[in-house]
Amino acid sequence: MKPQSESHLQPRNFFNKSNGQISSMWFAVFLLVVSSEVIESKFLVKTLPGFLGELPFTLETGQQCASSYIGVGESDDVQLFYYFIESEGNPKDDPLMLWFTGGPGCSALSGLLYEIGPLTIDYANSTLMKTVLKINPFSWTKAANIIFLDQPAGSGFSYAKTPEAYITNDTLSTMQAYQFLRKWLMDHPKFLNNPLYVAGDSYSGIVVPVIVQDIYDGNEVGEGPQINIKGYILGNPLTDTSNDYNSRMSYAHRMALLSDAIYKVFLQSTEENCHGEYLNVDPNNSLCVNDLQVVDECIGRIYLGNILEPSCEIPQLQIQWCRVLLLSLPRLLLFI
Repeated sequence: MKPQSESHLQPRNFFNKSNGQISSMWFAVFLLVVSSEVIESKFLVKTLPGFLGELPFTLETGQQCASSYIGVGESDDVQLFYYFIESEGNPKDDPLMLWFTGGPGCSALSGLLYEIGPLTIDYANSTLMKTVLKINPFSWTKAANIIFLDQPAGSGFSYAKTPEAYITNDTLSTMQAYQFLRKWLMDHPKFLNNPLYVAGDSYSGIVVPVIVQDIYDGNEVGEGPQINIKGYILGNPLTDTSNDYNSRMSYAHRMALLSDAIYKVFLQSTEENCHGEYLNVDPNNSLCVNDLQVVDECIGRIYLGNILEPSCEIPQLQIQWCRVLLLSLPRLLLFI
């Protein structure tokens, strides 16, 4: 059964960082001024501002006729933007990966520059007015061809032609992503035989399995082209809000964030007071609230995206150690 989302995404660009982070407007300029050449009707980006010399990998941003967009939905009313980077190993045989950034509504640049792509921000040499890029030695493109997709409409540079087309949910956005993939493969037939993996993190845990099921279903009914799907990859995924949140207590104990003594008392107390529900707690249930307060004192200042780091969100910048930490590890501001 496909998940439904009650919230509608508004027609806006979601990838917009404040407090010294790179803004959507900067990246628009960043891409428009790239030096590129057209080969087989596709834009191959050769250089980027902030990176010295030619790129040591193949970066494609779409077809010349479509201005880097692939139309999906009724009458192609949704235009999806993508970045495609060929494997730095063996593009002919290496897997093809379709990557979704979380949100929903986060730009694919987040995954490309801050997570698994071949470039990352050189913070030591960057300023608010100039971004310097450097090679990411841990890029997944060393072993895979990766499509970074701005999805759904309103994410990154993807847009809709009508206000109505911006209104979406999980079911609709997964259908559009599947349609995008089919069109992309028809335009890139040399990758049809490559093993395909659909991947993502965070909110992608909701949509990626559904897209994979759509691919299998399409193959079964003979919908072309046949896609060589092999599986999916999820990092720190959202699967079900209630189950995910309620499992954090046992996870914290297994990771030694809660001692055996505290966890034993916690289980006994919350079974009676909270009934295993830690997300939608009745504020009038003071016994449950007090139980959860004990846990929060143990793990409340731990960064949920990486338990090895302290939590350091924007409102906490007045805390001295947070300011120092951000200067040395600015990636902590990046959401997943």
